[in-house]
Amino acid sequence: MSEKKVIEQSTKPNTINSLTRDLQKLGIRRGDNLLVHVSMKALGWTVGGPQAVLQSLMDAVTTEGTLIIQTHSLTLSDPSEWENPPVPKEWHDTIRQTMPAFDRDKTPSTYLGVLPELFRKFPEVYRSYHPTFSISAWGKHAGEITKDHQLEYSLGENSPLQKAYDLDAKILLIGVGYDTNTSFHLSEYKADVRKEYVRGAPIQKDGREIWMTYKDIEFNEDSFETIGRDFEADHSVIFGKVGLAESRLFSMKESVDFAARWLNKE
Repeated sequence: MSEKKVIEQSTKPNTINSLTRDLQKLGIRRGDNLLVHVSMKALGWTVGGPQAVLQSLMDAVTTEGTLIIQTHSLTLSDPSEWENPPVPKEWHDTIRQTMPAFDRDKTPSTYLGVLPELFRKFPEVYRSYHPTFSISAWGKHAGEITKDHQLEYSLGENSPLQKAYDLDAKILLIGVGYDTNTSFHLSEYKADVRKEYVRGAPIQKDGREIWMTYKDIEFNEDSFETIGRDFEADHSVIFGKVGLAESRLFSMKESVDFAARWLNKE
């Protein structure tokens, strides 16, 4: 959607204060640990753009809470997996040998929009060390959540997702569907229904840049939207608007456990 269309669909501009009020009305409270997925276009026109959106989220949870956003760098992966677009097979070895290693400060978040990329650069934001599936956090538990992100089984029980789950985090979907809900990947590990998979990425180790392969599982988001709709039928999901965006707020623990049971019955 173009900037012109975003303006045309907006009856008034969103501001930091108006978005913070919307978040509070939805049920976000001081001290919440909040895992967020946002569509900037769905919000409507916002004074200050993604900077204002992040500030409103921080104002809502305050430093007594924690804001958590995925900052994956999906381009740091094995070129044999690339599909949009694929690269010639004869390039693969060169790519593996020369791709810059993951760097918390330098490596951009990719394919997730402008907001996660801006978030990782914000003051006092911590970013986990994982070449492909890093997660960033700000606030009370930011250091704890992003510490010691295990390379293998990247979004499983030794990842920031599990730590957020243990802290009884809430999930907020702003203008997006359940297909974006990263925490359902944690459910895939808990359900133990996915095939083992070997991934590869460049990392820094002992002062050197190396290509490292690691064990993981095959992710499959195809059922996430259905899982989310089924979860809504039996569990508490708060619906409301943030700006113009249809939004949902719900328990991470309840939804992850539900999705694991759902996947086991699939």
